[in-house]
Amino acid sequence: MIFAHPWLLVLLLLPIGLAVHAWRRGGHRVPLPFDHAPLRRRRLLAFLLNSADTLPALLLAVAILILAGPRRFEQPRSEREMTNIQFCLDVSGSMMADYGSATRYDAAMEAVNSFITHRKGDAFGLTIFGSSVLNWVPLTTDVSAFRCAPPFFRPENLPPWFGGTMIGMALRSAEKVLTSRDEGDRLIVLITDGESFDLSNGQDMALAQSLKDHDITVFAIHIAEGAPSDSVGAITMITGGEIFSAGDPAALDAVFARIDEMKKAPLKRVTPDPVDFYQPFAIAGLGLGALQLLSFFGLRATPW
Repeated sequence: MIFAHPWLLVLLLLPIGLAVHAWRRGGHRVPLPFDHAPLRRRRLLAFLLNSADTLPALLLAVAILILAGPRRFEQPRSEREMTNIQFCLDVSGSMMADYGSATRYDAAMEAVNSFITHRKGDAFGLTIFGSSVLNWVPLTTDVSAFRCAPPFFRPENLPPWFGGTMIGMALRSAEKVLTSRDEGDRLIVLITDGESFDLSNGQDMALAQSLKDHDITVFAIHIAEGAPSDSVGAITMITGGEIFSAGDPAALDAVFARIDEMKKAPLKRVTPDPVDFYQPFAIAGLGLGALQLLSFFGLRATPW
């Protein structure tokens, strides 16, 4: 236990002195005739009288303790750490290919929105890429921007020069976004249906090492039939992530569920804060006050 104003505890010397005086006081007394009569000593009565005289001192001590501001530390608790998740979504023309009852693009956006709705407390950002890159949604805990975004960057609505697949450029852009955040884990979820020439000639290894150095984990989803890119697979492996193939919408949902299980939000131990702790002292004061009131009905010292 600690006190907000510990210097006030020095005043406890006053009630201690009063209590000692109540038990050890002497002095001149008026002699009465029965003082010379053979009477037995009433030790219990003397104890009760001294105890009653001590009650005001105890009440003063409780008041001083309350004024000193008693505090205790609350129970340690765990707090969920934020995970910063940057989605890199391929919006090249091939993303308009049929994928179940919709297109690859529509299925990807639906899966992303379902994922962020389920995963509470994280910050999400969105980078779209083709032959160019655009960070559309900054890292935010407000996911409404994701729900409003799909109509604006459908591949069929983008300019022709945006077509193509530049995965390396997209990952580097997402890396810059994530490294701007000092708090929380960093995660990239790459969704693409193709390969990228800007990961050739060892560029994939250099990019993977840079992402690893910045504590960024990459998960990749190949949203098409066939085998995913070896370069993307190497990047995910080096950064501690994984690459998945999702040939149909059901597989895509399963992949996002798998990513959620693999990348659970970590918990951190929070240092407990001091909180006011008046209750036991208030109860003690009320109890002593009640005893003092009862003592007025007979337990009173006399001059002799």
